[in-house]
Amino acid sequence: MATVANPTPRLASRLVNGLLSVKPLASFAKHQARTMMIKRAESIGVYWMQEVQALRSRGGTADFDPAWEQDLALITNHDLAYPAYYVRSFHAYEEGNLGWEPATEVEVAAHAVHARIFPDAGAQGDALLRQSYHAVLQANIPEAPQAVLDIGCSVGMSTTALQQIYPQAQVTGLDLSPYFLTIARYQAQRRSESGETATQSSTLNWMHGAAESTGLPDASFDLVSACLLFHELPQTAAVQILQEAQRLLRPGGHLAIMDMNPQSEIYAKMPPYILTLLKSTEPYLDEYFALDLEAAIVNAGFAQPTLTCNTPRHRAIVAKIQEKS
Repeated sequence: MATVANPTPRLASRLVNGLLSVKPLASFAKHQARTMMIKRAESIGVYWMQEVQALRSRGGTADFDPAWEQDLALITNHDLAYPAYYVRSFHAYEEGNLGWEPATEVEVAAHAVHARIFPDAGAQGDALLRQSYHAVLQANIPEAPQAVLDIGCSVGMSTTALQQIYPQAQVTGLDLSPYFLTIARYQAQRRSESGETATQSSTLNWMHGAAESTGLPDASFDLVSACLLFHELPQTAAVQILQEAQRLLRPGGHLAIMDMNPQSEIYAKMPPYILTLLKSTEPYLDEYFALDLEAAIVNAGFAQPTLTCNTPRHRAIVAKIQEKS
């Protein structure tokens, strides 16, 4: 069983939970959170509505290109049973991650959310966040991995970024949302063909599956990476995913996690209004903040991990697999 720290949310968090248990208030908070993100995006030169519409239409004149549905059918694993924790509202979308609206808005939302991590970073905040994570990987993993699994890859921003720093590797992006994966594959191919990325989209694989039960072969990866995934998981799923990562790694392989840092003073001092908006879009935040992730990693069969505060509000954890008997 996972070790927990601070299993009882602090007073402000408990009050917020009480407010969010009232459905009209929860709906209002989600609406406000989304509105705030769109305004922030516009303020840094990321034109949310225009960019989303360009993606939906694939640069054409239609509101929604029907080719999206064709691509979705090709990538969807129709035998996959979605875990119960996943089929619920996430990030102010009632359909959660299983729809075109959340899928086409991931990138603009990431730019908005990460704009204020570094002073004056603006739209480059997301790229700087990923670079700070990769610096930790390269400092703690001496040999470049040849096979990389990016779990919870969303629309592939983390996957293509990993491909850039490990161009010799075969990189697989895995996610529970076929909508996200459809966007990921399209964007990777488009950027490769246009020369925006130096590596080929052919070195990327996309897989529709659950990170806690991938169905992939034992000992088939050198690196399993989870970028901004664990704060979206209940503790039971988090522990199962750590165990699955241990199974998938080769001898000498590494697990790497980059996510929110529960010990950051930013979250401890967050104004109640902002905390309410945040928690309205992140249903498992209390469970994540209570999880002793380092202990859970060790319990799953890894050596004691290293922890680096890669931004004022994020941490990067790297752990080497224990020798398997």
